[in-house]
Amino acid sequence: MDCVNVRKAVIIGCGFVGSASAFALMQSGLFSEMVLIDSDRNRAEGEALDISHGLPFAKPMKIYAGDYSDICDASIVIVTAGAGQKPGETRLDLVKKNVGIFKNIIPEIAKTDFDGILLIVANPVDILTYTAAKLSGLPENQVFGSGTVLDTARLKYEIGEHLGVDLRSVHAFILGEHGDSEIAAWSSVNVSGVPLDRFCEMRGHHDHETAMQKIAADVRNSAYEIIEKKKATYYGIAMSVRRICEAIVLDQKSVLPVSSMQHGAFGIDGVALSMPAIVGKSGIETMVPISLNESETAALQKSAAALSEVIGGLDI
Repeated sequence: MDCVNVRKAVIIGCGFVGSASAFALMQSGLFSEMVLIDSDRNRAEGEALDISHGLPFAKPMKIYAGDYSDICDASIVIVTAGAGQKPGETRLDLVKKNVGIFKNIIPEIAKTDFDGILLIVANPVDILTYTAAKLSGLPENQVFGSGTVLDTARLKYEIGEHLGVDLRSVHAFILGEHGDSEIAAWSSVNVSGVPLDRFCEMRGHHDHETAMQKIAADVRNSAYEIIEKKKATYYGIAMSVRRICEAIVLDQKSVLPVSSMQHGAFGIDGVALSMPAIVGKSGIETMVPISLNESETAALQKSAAALSEVIGGLDI
């Protein structure tokens, strides 16, 4: 990664998620150069021009439409390209369409000798992270997905609203698949170090099981609700992309539940799913061991099995 320009990012895919992510990253000041690539060159040019017009209110940077030849010296390539999730469609319904798209995109990235971080955002993110890891030729620590970073933010939001407390004081994780089999790791949730049950009782909430089930369901179904109401989700994931990029560019060594290849933890091997990891300038530095109770462990293994079954049907 010696010749990498640490302040250059590339976004592949200029749909709702890609353009919202570009806008969030422009405002972040993390990068001095950002390249937008899309199969529709006019779309990429239009988004670059539109976002560039906000630069007088932000920090100086160069934003332009480009192609795969612009990738080689970038520090981060963010892949949002793919068919979008339609109302009534699960993330796993998108598998065949988007794996096919990735079979075109990832080899094109590999041809450039890119040696930065490959951040996968398109859905189903775990399957596509697995696909990218297999096709890119990059070390696994440099290929990971946005995973359950957004789901975890949604969980913190719901808990914070339920307890009437600053969302940033809530420490919690959604793990496993970014999708219907995701699990809320309730046994490790705390509010500034105070165990969740005790904090709930302090705030006058005593029916813990009912509240946990409702919150977990609300988090799991939130994307479907948003898609039903406005056809797509993009602001939340754009902020998640910004957060992950911040951890990488500033080498923050943040603990984030990104999707990455698993090799043995909780008996899970050969799939990509979300577990807490330390994320910094070299990508994933190390996985972070998290304590799960028996039912959470079983649910995580079930989530992995669902992903493994899908992977088994892929032609990669």
